[in-house]
Amino acid sequence: MSSILTNAAAMTALKSLQATNKSLEMTQARISTGYRVGQASDNAAYWSIATTMRSDNKALLTVQDALGLGAAKIDIAYTGVSETIKVVDEIKAKLVAAREPGVDRSKIQAEISALQGQLLGNASTSSFAGENWLSVDSDSTDYNSSKSMVASFTRASDGTVSVSTITISTDSIKLFDAAADVAPAGVGDVETGVGILDASYDEDTGQRITNTSISTFSVSTLDISGLTNNAADLDILDNYIVAVDDAISRMTIAASDLGAAKKRVDLQVDFVSNLMDAIDRGVGSLVDANMNEESTRLQALQVQQQLGIQGLSIANASVQGILSLFKG
Repeated sequence: MSSILTNAAAMTALKSLQATNKSLEMTQARISTGYRVGQASDNAAYWSIATTMRSDNKALLTVQDALGLGAAKIDIAYTGVSETIKVVDEIKAKLVAAREPGVDRSKIQAEISALQGQLLGNASTSSFAGENWLSVDSDSTDYNSSKSMVASFTRASDGTVSVSTITISTDSIKLFDAAADVAPAGVGDVETGVGILDASYDEDTGQRITNTSISTFSVSTLDISGLTNNAADLDILDNYIVAVDDAISRMTIAASDLGAAKKRVDLQVDFVSNLMDAIDRGVGSLVDANMNEESTRLQALQVQQQLGIQGLSIANASVQGILSLFKG
């Protein structure tokens, strides 16, 4: 039956053309955006995963920045300790020279005093981003000897997130402490509120004090200008050398600890960078469009669209034949 109200062929051709146009729009959107899953309606599961992982990657970028800041602080502290070791080496050499009878110890002390001033300068200027790990004040209300830096951001399988840190204690690396010294209360107790260079040493033994002592000194304040060549004064000078050597040993350990911490931070920076790249690759495999496939599909759909338009035109033209039935 021929009908001018219902053209089944045209309706079929129109539906086919509409489906082709819809597919063509989707393919063009993928090509223009680069995403196979650009919004939740494309694939809700993949879109949700990708959105979460992109958010985590931004957090990891912040972690990377925090690690860079922490590495800089460690590097500044290490440089300060390393340079201070050189200065204390010079003090040790001056003390050994002063051990020789007949030398002018007051002139040697003038050199030592200049070096002691350099010790304070090295510690006070070893600061980065407002933090100084070598010259501290442990009596300050906001002081914390544990220096933490963000190291990683982790999402567990149940969706909970956590932030881990790398912690470095300044108790063993600080050179000066402006806090009030607390002398040992008895044998076995250790003096607190001091750093490596302002800690008290016993003049009688040259050892860092662990009990109350009558005469004490520190590396940053020792003075040899009044020492003579009598046996007692020479013993004191020898104890100065022992104490300075002990300070060098402690600073060497502190520098080693800082170097190990710096190595760990560097490794963590590399790991976080590689982890971010891996997440980007994983997200890309879920939501990125394959341009080779999409370009091929685009060309095929464009041909289908042209054929659909021609088919619809033919279906509409078939109705024109009904007019011949009414010609006289």
